[in-house]
Amino acid sequence: MLRQIEIKALLPRIEISLSQIRHNAQMLSEHYGRKGISLMGVSKATLGDPEIAKAMIQGGVKFIADSRIENIQKMRIAGISTQIVLLRTAFSQAEAVIKNVDISLNTELETVRELSNFAKIHNTLHQIIVMVEMGDLREGILPCDLPQFIKKTIDLPNIKVIGIGCNLACYGGVKPDNHNMYQLSELADALEKEFRIHLEIISGGNSANYEWSEAAQAVGRINNLRLGESILLGCETVNRKAIPGLYTSAFKLIAEVIESKEKPSLPFGEICQNAFGNVPTFLDRGIRRRIIIALGRQDILVSGLKPNKALEILGSSSDHVVLDSNNYDCQVGSEVEFNLDYGGLLSAMTSPFIAKQVIGNNH
Repeated sequence: MLRQIEIKALLPRIEISLSQIRHNAQMLSEHYGRKGISLMGVSKATLGDPEIAKAMIQGGVKFIADSRIENIQKMRIAGISTQIVLLRTAFSQAEAVIKNVDISLNTELETVRELSNFAKIHNTLHQIIVMVEMGDLREGILPCDLPQFIKKTIDLPNIKVIGIGCNLACYGGVKPDNHNMYQLSELADALEKEFRIHLEIISGGNSANYEWSEAAQAVGRINNLRLGESILLGCETVNRKAIPGLYTSAFKLIAEVIESKEKPSLPFGEICQNAFGNVPTFLDRGIRRRIIIALGRQDILVSGLKPNKALEILGSSSDHVVLDSNNYDCQVGSEVEFNLDYGGLLSAMTSPFIAKQVIGNNH
């Protein structure tokens, strides 16, 4: 769990604005709510931090969703009582799923059978959402195989099928559009008719669905989305454009300048492979003020750092990021601030070498 840190000098650190996360969750909950769509706030990029989950809940999300049991257990211990959804269900974790999770996403009959076995042992009803393959080729049952899967699943003891869903614009980059959203809606109607069941949740995707939702005249049966990046970073994920009215800097990475010198922009000597097996190339810019910050590839996905306009990332090693300061005089010991993309956020929150500092409190 993130802790209020009084010593501001902890470096490198990621500063987290709970008020901005709460605001983004509220704006998105209201936006999608007008279309009858509820939200799952996806907490996996923040390691299931309870304070961030609370901020999402306060903003109006109806569920918290995560892909790792360990994160869910942490949130449960911290008192998160909102319904929690497991995004990635593994056969080997079936009992832990039953003990900690309200709803899980599933695609494999053997895994659902194992969930059923443990749900029966623990005398509980476990709810599942069946994921459908709509073209992105990550997880999902092909539509032609879906009726047979549902037929075998609805008869399992202590298991209730409460919905279907799909994942898009993640692995294959297939964008949500009227065609695939209509297909998912039609599948829901057909399954309800064939098996005389009611599907409460039709989960149409993730932060990539913003563009579709803005343009769609009608959303059909789609009544749920799973949002992480939109809430945390304020953008949609088809074109990575900022969503109007949302904060895009709820997470800021602060690093320390440990060297600031004027040097040639071209290395001198015979060039060979660098530390990561690449033969680098360089542009001759003459003598430039170059700075090094105490951060490297062991700490973060360097390509996920977004420096301000005065700084340009030249390269990195395990422990150092080298920047061109555009001849701005950065002093040794000073702080450099970065915004983060989703990959940068994911790696920064996972890194044990980056301190996490909450700005503001949950109310």
